[in-house]
Amino acid sequence: METTLGFVALATGIIIGLGAIGACIGIALMGGKYLEASARQPELMNELQTKMFLLAGLIDAAFLIGVGIAMMFAFANPFVVAQ
Repeated sequence: METTLGFVALATGIIIGLGAIGACIGIALMGGKYLEASARQPELMNELQTKMFLLAGLIDAAFLIGVGIAMMFAFANPFVVAQ
């Protein structure tokens, strides 16, 4: 039973860690492309900013869904049988 809990803790850390890395890289790439696009066409800056914030929210939401699933495994683990 302790090995199962150890694997669940390891999996939870991996889910949260890789999700955070992916979200950070995604938001960084998107922010860089936003700066490039707004430098090329400054008249479209407001429209691009709206779309950038919408996409940032969606990227962050995907990460938070992963955190929610990881917390479900950590606190209400379906793989551990109660005795």
